Amino acid sequence: MAILAGKAIVVTGSGRGIGATIAKLAASEGASVVVTDIDRDVAEQVAAEIVKAGGKAVAHAADITDWAGAGGLIQRCVDTYGKIDGLVNNAGLFRMGRVEEMNEADIRALMGANVIGTAFTARHVAPHMMKQKSGSIVNVTSGAHMGMPMMGAYGASKGAVASFTYTWSAELKDHGIRVNALSPMAATRMADSTSTYFAEKGMPAYSGTLPPPENNAPVVIFLLSDEAKNVTGQIVRIEGTQLSLVSHPGVAVPVLDRASGWNVAAITEAFRTDLGKRQLPVGVVGLKVEPTDIVSAFWKASK
Repeated sequence: MAILAGKAIVVTGSGRGIGATIAKLAASEGASVVVTDIDRDVAEQVAAEIVKAGGKAVAHAADITDWAGAGGLIQRCVDTYGKIDGLVNNAGLFRMGRVEEMNEADIRALMGANVIGTAFTARHVAPHMMKQKSGSIVNVTSGAHMGMPMMGAYGASKGAVASFTYTWSAELKDHGIRVNALSPMAATRMADSTSTYFAEKGMPAYSGTLPPPENNAPVVIFLLSDEAKNVTGQIVRIEGTQLSLVSHPGVAVPVLDRASGWNVAAITEAFRTDLGKRQLPVGVVGLKVEPTDIVSAFWKASK
């Protein structure tokens, strides 16, 4: 049986790129899909291709940065298919620029599409999924949220998406709803704009070969499926042939505890002798993760 048989799925920004490949693969795996994009023409084209291939899809044009637009999108899925089992928050914008280069319009556009749009669709879908006691939300974040030069505003917007993922997974877990995220890598229009920016600045272009958008879709299909019933709160990164989990933000251990409290002199000494030598790197780096529940330890010690 197809892994998404019987499920109703909304994929935002699915008129092009990674979103289009997710919508097509979801349909081929048995899902009924709402293909949505701010551009009606491309949404209709992808939906038509799905139907021609024997799948189920409808097109819906929506601006997810508009409260009513985001709500109408989710309602379209419920009205058309009788339910909504999955939401893929793929729609987003990309802009490059150092902190001194960014302008108001770019910053507002990035936060609107990537942060507000993600929040609006999730807010509208949550009550439906809570009522049916099941569902899967898959957000799309980026390695840029770990800190990449010239991607500060974009990275910050995707960092917000990562934070949504962690928080919503905790909030919705008891309702049978899973929330995860994809950290993708692909040759898309975003990658093209990166090359353009580098060329304009006289910087060397990326020398590697980026994988096609289709390379990312299987991760999302898995996360939408019942095979991932025990997976929530995770960011899954796929980069060509490499598959990994992105470590969550956390408190670096060991934690220094000073019974008499911390003054400037003591903090200075702590960094001279310990913390200064344990500073964490920024950027897309590999970290060995050994989880320690310091919150429970704190409460136990305080009793």
